[in-house]
Amino acid sequence: MRQFIQDLAAKHGYQSTHLLAMLRAVQSRYRHVPEEAIGQLAECLHIPRTQVIGVVEFYSFFHLQPRGQYELLISDSITDHILGKHQLMGYLAEKLKLTVGGVRGDGVVSLDNTSCTGLCDQGPAGLVNGYALTRLDVTKIDLIAGLIDQQKPLEQWPAELFQVADNIYQPGLLLGQPITQGAALAATFKRGLQETLAEITQSGLRGRGGAGYTTGWKWHLCYEVPEEDAFCDVGAQKKPQRYVICNADEGEPGTFKDRVLLNSYADQVFEGMTVCASIIGAEQGFLYLRAEYLFLFDKLQAVLQQRRDTGLLGTNILGKGFDFDIEICLGAGAYICGEESALIESLEGKMGIPRNRPPYPVTQGYLGKPTVVNNVETFLAAAAIAVHGGAWFANIGTEKSKGTKILSISGDCARPGVYEYPFGTSIQTILDGCGADDVLGVQIGGPSGTFISNQEFHRKLAFEDLATGGSFIIFNNSRNILAIVNNFTHFFAHESCGFCTPCRVGTSLLKKQLDKIIEGHGSAGDVVALEELCRLVKNHSHCGLGQTAANPIITTLERYPELYQAQLKKISYEPGFDLDAALETARRMAGRNDAAAHLAQVEE
Repeated sequence: MRQFIQDLAAKHGYQSTHLLAMLRAVQSRYRHVPEEAIGQLAECLHIPRTQVIGVVEFYSFFHLQPRGQYELLISDSITDHILGKHQLMGYLAEKLKLTVGGVRGDGVVSLDNTSCTGLCDQGPAGLVNGYALTRLDVTKIDLIAGLIDQQKPLEQWPAELFQVADNIYQPGLLLGQPITQGAALAATFKRGLQETLAEITQSGLRGRGGAGYTTGWKWHLCYEVPEEDAFCDVGAQKKPQRYVICNADEGEPGTFKDRVLLNSYADQVFEGMTVCASIIGAEQGFLYLRAEYLFLFDKLQAVLQQRRDTGLLGTNILGKGFDFDIEICLGAGAYICGEESALIESLEGKMGIPRNRPPYPVTQGYLGKPTVVNNVETFLAAAAIAVHGGAWFANIGTEKSKGTKILSISGDCARPGVYEYPFGTSIQTILDGCGADDVLGVQIGGPSGTFISNQEFHRKLAFEDLATGGSFIIFNNSRNILAIVNNFTHFFAHESCGFCTPCRVGTSLLKKQLDKIIEGHGSAGDVVALEELCRLVKNHSHCGLGQTAANPIITTLERYPELYQAQLKKISYEPGFDLDAALETARRMAGRNDAAAHLAQVEE
């Protein structure tokens, strides 16, 4: 093991920023991160042993105890529940002869739940040793169980088990008009860097990850950071250093459009990153890819290499004296790393705990240097704007929401998949487009967003009305709203990073209080207490996870208070038990019955 760790550290240049990649390699080899490996990594990287342990314990895909040779993780997203995940999970556990959360006695296989795998349009879904399994059913489970019992290598498993479809049903401005390779860079250099930034600003493009910050202004702020604040040592000289990061950690349940963009439009995404780098003066970029998308890793590496081979990445890009390259970094299972400062911490080889802000990443981001962090869809759109101009994009949408939005639509509809609509489109139009009938409500923006009822389908897809990072989950009238809220609330309690008390304790209390009410043990005061808890968690949490964790409860309490009231105990004004009878045994054992009778006679 020592030689393996030493070789691994050398391969990664003894950089602690690559700790996650090294831990992934260790776990792949030993099926967990052994105690000896922790000490040796700390020694090789010159970091505290506690930092390595902290990282291992923080990410759900790292383990201190051995997992099976085949590690099976089944998505516990609400969309998988809708498709019969619970019954399939029980059947799978029975076939494999083990309990959920355990490792079989022979060490061959382990089985557990995991959060959303980004495959909501083709569930029930799961992962085996990190690779995606789609459209699971009894037939596929029988096949998987047989392959595991035969200990067949994954390379020999049938390809049908791993098929991941794009399911693009409604292309629009961006998906219907992909740019040609190199076109955005050529247009940028021809027009001028600052002139292209002006086009990005004119377009009104706002971040597509959910927050909606103006893209052009973010890039401008990063570019404007004084050079002395961006300097870093490079060999014997000092030079300004800035970074570009593409956030591909779409962990919001019900969101999967970035997966599709990286599968079929990766070249344009990388081009958007390169345009950004040319404008702000960055030489290094990172694609932070969520661990659940491991199956895309090799394909994306090939796209990057092809760009290097054609002079679109690397040194002296297009002969303009501009150097820039992109590195892909895999996460390790942490929803919180979708938050940009937590993502940066993870890139630096640390626990993904959100930073205090200010300072913001545009001034002090990766390694303390100016950094632009944008979503996959944002870079895709920026590349197209560089080619077609700002007005082309701004002419579509609403006053405050320009262009189009790419949606991940799942749940109760005929055609779950990816759709692109202009901002300002009504929810009813979107429901009609995907074949959704008899709709009870829609979860817009994932669990952290808003649940709307079927009385609100006139509302618009827009930052000024219903903003979303892309998740659009549909529920028909057969669904139980409280079961949906319960799934989301348990998700947030599980995914809290634990940094701040309001979120760490508050999400756990929300889960317990909601469980109490749903199970029929609550009283009227418990609903009041639940509402108060929601306010505390929302108003006092450190980052967006805690600030939105109560949204599933808040938005459904507003719309369906009667559902919560119906779960409460029916309180009778007669005593629920006989106090005198309950004390009878104690009186008899203490010999107090005779004394009580004697006292009664005296009083008479």
